Amino acid sequence: MKIPVKIMGKGKGLEPPKPATQDAAGMDLKAAIDEDIILEPGAIKLIPAGFAMALPQNFEAQIRPRSGLALRHGITVLNSPGTIDADYRGEVGVILINHGKDAFTIQRGERIAQMVIAPTTNAQLEIVQELEETTRGSSGFGSTGREEQVI
Repeated sequence: MKIPVKIMGKGKGLEPPKPATQDAAGMDLKAAIDEDIILEPGAIKLIPAGFAMALPQNFEAQIRPRSGLALRHGITVLNSPGTIDADYRGEVGVILINHGKDAFTIQRGERIAQMVIAPTTNAQLEIVQELEETTRGSSGFGSTGREEQVI
């Protein structure tokens, strides 16, 4: 599948997203910035990725954290996974948060997230009076695999 990509603004001169290896699921996104950005502990910043794209209908781009940044520095994508819809044509941006203890410096061209292209389903919800019963029923939030506790 080929996806049209337009380099925008500060993305000029940066290598466009591509898989790092033949079997990589994601493509690295790079910081399209002119000056370093300091991400203090607890801070949230929208970092431009320097490109826009035209995804095919029934596809999305999922923006996910990079495991190395998360492990070593506590840097993650705040709304993970973020979704880029097929009809969006603006510049891709990454919402980063610093969950670490130290300030983190983001430099131009630094790999800040990864993007996975995935199919979507156009589902329509149907209002009903009752739902089909299941063994689990309405138990949620950590209920599977545990004995029911009586309070």
